[in-house]
Amino acid sequence: MREVAIIGVGMTRFGEIWDMSLRDLVVEAGLGALTDAGTDTVDSIYVGSMSSGQFVGQEHLAPLMADHLGMVGVPATRVESACASGGLALRQAFMEVASGMSDLVLAAGVEKMNDGADVTAVLATASDQEEEVYYGVTFPGLYAMIARAHEQAHGTTEEDLSWVSVKAHRNGAKNPKAHFRREFGLEDIMSSSMVAEPLRLLHCSPVTDGAAAVLLCPLERAREFSGQPVKIVGSGLATGALSLASRPDPAFLDAVELSGARAYEMAGMGPEDVDVAEVHDCFAIAEICCVEALGFVERGKGKDAARDGITDLGGSTPVNLSGGLKSKGHPVGATGVAQAVTIVEQLRGGAGELQVEGARTGLAQNMGGSGASSVVHIFQGV
Repeated sequence: MREVAIIGVGMTRFGEIWDMSLRDLVVEAGLGALTDAGTDTVDSIYVGSMSSGQFVGQEHLAPLMADHLGMVGVPATRVESACASGGLALRQAFMEVASGMSDLVLAAGVEKMNDGADVTAVLATASDQEEEVYYGVTFPGLYAMIARAHEQAHGTTEEDLSWVSVKAHRNGAKNPKAHFRREFGLEDIMSSSMVAEPLRLLHCSPVTDGAAAVLLCPLERAREFSGQPVKIVGSGLATGALSLASRPDPAFLDAVELSGARAYEMAGMGPEDVDVAEVHDCFAIAEICCVEALGFVERGKGKDAARDGITDLGGSTPVNLSGGLKSKGHPVGATGVAQAVTIVEQLRGGAGELQVEGARTGLAQNMGGSGASSVVHIFQGV
């Protein structure tokens, strides 16, 4: 297997983007990655998107993206794994370069969520239709049940959840591409509208449009394209039970733990080696569960991490300095690739006010549904 590096990154702004179509978004991100790498050709394309057919009526994204990038004829594949679609597109691109099949592979993710679809219904397709959706459950409802299970197991409170959101918005306010560039205090979070008890509006990620892309090549060729390549040293994918009720412990994300363990093993590292991380905080409780499953804190201690500064800039493991899904935004198919863009910027030393001094190793964790799929990548500066 060949060593693989990211040599170019591109990303649109995130938000309610009324003046751009889905194809406009994915082309802007793709061209950004190509321009960053100083090339205009690729051998292969992967694009992650959860549900473009329901959101905007457009399936068959792979040839659409190749066409509008001016690359008709290039092999292109659309990847779907619910909200982990972007991370899985990155993994497929990584595997293609590592195998030796292709040298230059573009991995992108895109979603256009604000064009009139019933977003709650579309997102519910990522949960168990017979055991969950049939009975009226929504994704806020599922994560509310995870929060209640965590409360019963570890004493997690609504205030603990709120500190995660405070941190997210403090970071997102400094991210020029974030959906919400505004800080909120603890009282603001805890007085926002109840969505699914104990989750309030400001514990939930927004409905977001956006796209992101990264360009990969063999490490041995990386210096041809970039003075600051970033190596992918670990990749792990895992699944868990789709239905929350079928899991051994609904307060613990076992697929996240397993995908992380596989990425750590490939990289020859552990959580203590990670300098900066982006994890899938679609709801505040998700970040709490993810930092536990990835080993950044002990099981049951995730509720204290944001309040105690463990996951903040300057903490032992800074998490979601981009603002995370909560503040940066969550265009579901794009999120996993956008996380990788953030980590690459950190390892290049280009994160501005959000920069972790001396960051050498980064991790991105992207999951689908209520945690039934999870993909983890570990990166190192070269």
